[in-house]
Amino acid sequence: MHSVLPGVRNIASVCLEIGYPTLASVPHSVINGYKRVLAVAVETDYSFPLADKVKAFLADPSAFAAVAAPAAAAETAAAPAAAKEEVKEESEESDDDMGFGLFD
Repeated sequence: MHSVLPGVRNIASVCLEIGYPTLASVPHSVINGYKRVLAVAVETDYSFPLADKVKAFLADPSAFAAVAAPAAAAETAAAPAAAKEEVKEESEESDDDMGFGLFD
């Protein structure tokens, strides 16, 4: 079984390189084709719904930062409570090392 998998991987990679569709190479071929179409859409006036999202992001990345801001605010609100717990745990661990800390 272990000697068959490397052979299958090699055949899939060769088929992907030469453009011969196999069960293993078709998903990669589809994704690579999508990336090429998306690159053309970004550089030209051609557009489709998913390309519009990418173009909007490239035009103004700061607009998408507003979406990430509420998640970051929730994380920072939980940070003080986590810091207090961490300080408490750290003081308990300092007794166990008997003064011979690795990073002191």
